[in-house]
Amino acid sequence: MRPNIQNLLAEFRIRLQLQRYAASSINTYTNALTKFLLAFQNKNLEQLSVQEIAYFLSTLQKNQQLSPAYQRQILASITKFYHLFYNKRLDLSFLYPKRKTKALPKYLTVLEIKRLFSHCQNLKHLCVLQLLYGCGLRVSEVVALKIVDVDSTAMRILVRNAKGQKDRVVPLPKSLLENLRNYYRSYKPKSYLFEGQKRVQYSIKSIQEVTKKYGFEAEIKKKVTPHMLRHSYATHQLENGVNIRHIQELLGHNSIKTTEIYTHISNVSQEKIANPLDQL
Repeated sequence: MRPNIQNLLAEFRIRLQLQRYAASSINTYTNALTKFLLAFQNKNLEQLSVQEIAYFLSTLQKNQQLSPAYQRQILASITKFYHLFYNKRLDLSFLYPKRKTKALPKYLTVLEIKRLFSHCQNLKHLCVLQLLYGCGLRVSEVVALKIVDVDSTAMRILVRNAKGQKDRVVPLPKSLLENLRNYYRSYKPKSYLFEGQKRVQYSIKSIQEVTKKYGFEAEIKKKVTPHMLRHSYATHQLENGVNIRHIQELLGHNSIKTTEIYTHISNVSQEKIANPLDQL
């Protein structure tokens, strides 16, 4: 990669950081922008036409089987780049793919959750899986948790700088607390609750791999992902009769419409009962 492209990407990261974008969003924008900068490394970017950008996307579609989601990411990164660097607001709306109807979220049944946990003999991995399911956290939120974020006195967990740069508080299930205490005594983390090598935070990829591994060992026919456990939490809470507005707050959704998708896959009862993790 040419030095000037590296410099542009580094500056792009800095400007997004100054705007308080989440680290995951910065990575997504930067990775998507890289393809664009490489394609036009010999061009004057400020004078680039919308037609040239359209041709660039068309070429990507033909040669790399560009997915609709990745196409949207690339367009968003280009739009953000021109606004930050040249104070230009490009109208690339006509290049965005039409949105298809969202598929219903995939989730595990309570019996499948039990089987998944029973095949997890590693205490660290078990705590991670129980946080994903028992608190409905995103995997990015789990790896960002610090020891100080777990309040065992108030029985709650503080989720900092979640999606949308908002903090939120979720209940700490009683059945998870004991496992977390045993984990802390065994692993002795220093800062982040879950650490990887060299005391840095645990990687998202590692969690994705172990989740898939235990799903396979539990002979669950679906491909088990960390986000599927979050979907399962929301679905089971609805089935337990928890108010959808409360679930919206627990999941950190900006819009109730995002949460309402779970109503299509749940047989909602009228009685509110305890956290689903405590019922296993």
